[in-house]
Amino acid sequence: MALTIFSIMIVLLLLGFPMMIPLIAGAFVGFYTMLNGFSQMETMVQQFMAGIRPASLIAVPMFIFAADIMTRGHSADRLIDMVMKFVGHVKGGLAVSTAAACTMFGAVSGSTQATVVAVGGPLRPRMLKAGYNDSFVLALIVNSSDIAFLIPPSIGMIIYGVVSNTSISELFIAGIGPGLLILVLFSVYSVIYAYRNDVPTEERANWRARAVAVQRALWPLGFPVIIIGGIYGGIFSPTEAAAACVFYALILEVVVFRSMSIGDVYQTAKSTGLITAVVFILVAAGAAFSWIISFAQIPQAILGGIGIDEMGPIGVLFVISIAFFIGCMFVDPIVVILVFVPIFAPVVEAVGLDPVLVGIVITLQVAIGSATPPFGCDIFTAIAVFKRPYIEVVKGTPPFIIILLGVSVALIFFPQIALFLRDLAFAK
Repeated sequence: MALTIFSIMIVLLLLGFPMMIPLIAGAFVGFYTMLNGFSQMETMVQQFMAGIRPASLIAVPMFIFAADIMTRGHSADRLIDMVMKFVGHVKGGLAVSTAAACTMFGAVSGSTQATVVAVGGPLRPRMLKAGYNDSFVLALIVNSSDIAFLIPPSIGMIIYGVVSNTSISELFIAGIGPGLLILVLFSVYSVIYAYRNDVPTEERANWRARAVAVQRALWPLGFPVIIIGGIYGGIFSPTEAAAACVFYALILEVVVFRSMSIGDVYQTAKSTGLITAVVFILVAAGAAFSWIISFAQIPQAILGGIGIDEMGPIGVLFVISIAFFIGCMFVDPIVVILVFVPIFAPVVEAVGLDPVLVGIVITLQVAIGSATPPFGCDIFTAIAVFKRPYIEVVKGTPPFIIILLGVSVALIFFPQIALFLRDLAFAK
């Protein structure tokens, strides 16, 4: 039965159908064959609805909407300009600025694709003009944008929190440490690259220019204050913080910066609606598919075959990391989270792993896989945005992937990289 389901899904994928179709087809075939034909198909509908019922999912369209508003407005440009004024003059400073700008915009948007567009658009031409190789530039933008998976708000963390019934607030805070560590390591590599390739530096900005840049960026910097400060201070839940971000983004771009009209907001809302519809269909189909494979005891058979029951916490984390890393190289990250998290949930509970730590490990693997050949989704986002060939986009990725894998190993052996801030913020 399992072979039939997965064969149908693979064939549909190879025929070019979007991921939601193979998921729905796999769930449909499973329900039809295991629950006596059409007589119990209402169970499938119930599982679809159960997948999108959690109130926490309301945060997803809110954060997508806020990110779309800021991408079309002036927030990204102001953040980029502020970072450039402080580090643009050092060797490799432009590359460091790009990585930092991706991190800061990720803390505002929570979307890797939005970060590629908002930061990569203005900074890639500037880096090319400064003498950086395009393959390095593309790899830096793609991989730095994936820090948005770790720095709150993170749509991947929201999906994981809903599926695993883990505190989204704790996940948000725990993602900050690994995200900042990746930024530091990317910055170090960028400086080394600049020295080895003798990339010229930018002109040093004076303190007056820096002060002006900081002043211009104060409004956009309010987003992480709302998200992290609001959640940490007990003012907002993650869902309420998402709604507050949308309201703040509208005030900023429509009233303060006047970069968008009401008509622009309407068009942005339509775009967000389309993206949200796709995400929610994936979530619903993933929930039904996860239920049927659990009903068929497929996860137990797979995990039993590799002997995961005999592994300790570190071994389980390595298996989880490998599974999610490979999965996201081929399939949309949301789908991988929806399908794999229920499979590993019993093992995670059995060995006593902290679900927040597991969530950060999974989110990091999702970030790595999304930027890794052959089919990492952010690679194709970069191809579409920058109109560059596939080989050129992936050519410079190996050093960044090695850095990210190194952080993954460090996180497994030193979990306090993620849990220190969580324990500090949510001390019981």
